[in-house]
Amino acid sequence: MNTDVKTAGSDLTTRFAAAVIMIAVAAGAVYADGWAFRALLAVGAAVMMVEWGDLHRVKRLWSWIGAAVLLIPTVILPELLFHAADSQPAALDSDTLAPVAMGVAGTAIAGLLYGVVCRRVAMGWGYIYIGVPAFALAVLDWAWWELVLWLMLVTWATDIFAYFAGRGIGGPKLARRISPNKTWAGLVGGMLGAALVGIVAAQLLDIDPAFRWAGAPLALLAQLGDLYESAVKRRWGAKDSGSLLPGHGGVLDRVDGLLPVAVATLLLLLSTL
Repeated sequence: MNTDVKTAGSDLTTRFAAAVIMIAVAAGAVYADGWAFRALLAVGAAVMMVEWGDLHRVKRLWSWIGAAVLLIPTVILPELLFHAADSQPAALDSDTLAPVAMGVAGTAIAGLLYGVVCRRVAMGWGYIYIGVPAFALAVLDWAWWELVLWLMLVTWATDIFAYFAGRGIGGPKLARRISPNKTWAGLVGGMLGAALVGIVAAQLLDIDPAFRWAGAPLALLAQLGDLYESAVKRRWGAKDSGSLLPGHGGVLDRVDGLLPVAVATLLLLLSTL
């Protein structure tokens, strides 16, 4: 057998096994709710902050400081504003989620101050880029944990369907200079897959009808998030954001599409109140 074929098969097996483990851990944390989810959120955000710092060739000390400050949107603000460890609200309304704007503003201010202290604009932006979606996920988990599972399913469906549509159909490249492997067929396949999964998952999880038709738009947003991170990596000459996840690169490589989807889902939730 050709050595390249063996290597490709081994890589695919590794990627699949790692993906199954990651999905199981994430889904388990979401279902467990409360502190289990926020602990995973805090660890994931911290790792992403370190990866972001490494991409921008910043001293690890500053990255670890940023990782520690990310406890503000992942643990401290949710606890102060929503008491997320206690229980979910009996009903959602505009008053219940009024502190969301305060949380986003607090996260943004913390990012700006962090950027000033370490004298790197990119690090301040990286903090906001990671911290605001992390806070959004914490709020969604407190308000409606099924919605977190739904948005994860939509994002995973985007990646899976885009991968197989891109490999199976091929065709014109989506953004050759940024991400040579992405195709228009992959984009359309990802959107169709996310639309289907979004409808079915929303029905099974008994989620507000407004979300049942949001799968395709969110898939487009996830693809844009993926392209943005690819552009950052290309600018700094990096193939992956890290090497923590076998066959997948870094944590940021796996959730780059989830970050904007989390923010958009929170905005959609607020618009339905």
